[in-house]
Amino acid sequence: MIKLRHNRVELALHELGDSKTGPALLLLHGLGERTPARPPAACAAWPGRVFGLDFTGHGDSSIPHGGGYTSEILMGDVDAALCHLGSATLLGRGLGAYIALLAAGARPKPVRGAILSDGPGLAGGSARPGTPLIPMPEPGAVTPPDPFALVELAADVRPPDYATSFVRQATQLSELERPISICTLERPDWLRALLEEPGVQECELADALRYYARPAKPR
Repeated sequence: MIKLRHNRVELALHELGDSKTGPALLLLHGLGERTPARPPAACAAWPGRVFGLDFTGHGDSSIPHGGGYTSEILMGDVDAALCHLGSATLLGRGLGAYIALLAAGARPKPVRGAILSDGPGLAGGSARPGTPLIPMPEPGAVTPPDPFALVELAADVRPPDYATSFVRQATQLSELERPISICTLERPDWLRALLEEPGVQECELADALRYYARPAKPR
C-alpha cells in the first residue's frame, strides 16, 4: 500500500496482483466501498499494472473531521494518484464512475480513458440543489466509511450540463478519439446526457478495457 497526501488527508493507493510493465489501470470504488483485495475478473487481461484508490473517508484512507464531502474533493484524490502514477486508465464503479468522468475532463492528458460502470452512488442526488441536510453521526469513534461521506455524497448534485462540460473538455484535449466509455445499465439523467456527446462510446466492459489497453494513435 502506498500512502499519498491530498491536503490533510492521507490516501491509500493499493497495487493489486502481480507487478507488470505497461499502462496503469486505476480502480475507483463505489460509495461506501473500498479497493477490492484483488483485481476484478474482467481486468485479468489488462496488460499493465492495476491499482486501486481508497477515496477520502473510505477504506484505508483517513477521515477528515466534520465531513464536507463533494465529488470535486474526490476528484482531487484521483489527481494525487495520477501525480504518483504519471498516467492511467480509470475504471470507475458507481460513485467512482462519476469521479472518473470529472477527472477525465479535468486531467485529459494523464487520464488515458475513463470507463463508467454500475455500482453504489452512480445516480447521486438530483440535478438541482435540495433542502440542506446536516448529518449527525452516532457518538464515538468513526471508522470507514465515514457516515458524513455516505450522506453527503449520496445527495451530490449532478446537473447534466455540468457532466457534459467535462466530456467536451476530455474530447477536445485527450489523445484518444473516444475518451469516455459507458458500460452501465443504470442511466441517471447526467449519464444519459453523456450519450449525446461526441467522444463517448457505449460498450461492454471487456471491449472498453481492450480499447484503452492499445497504444494511442495520433488524432
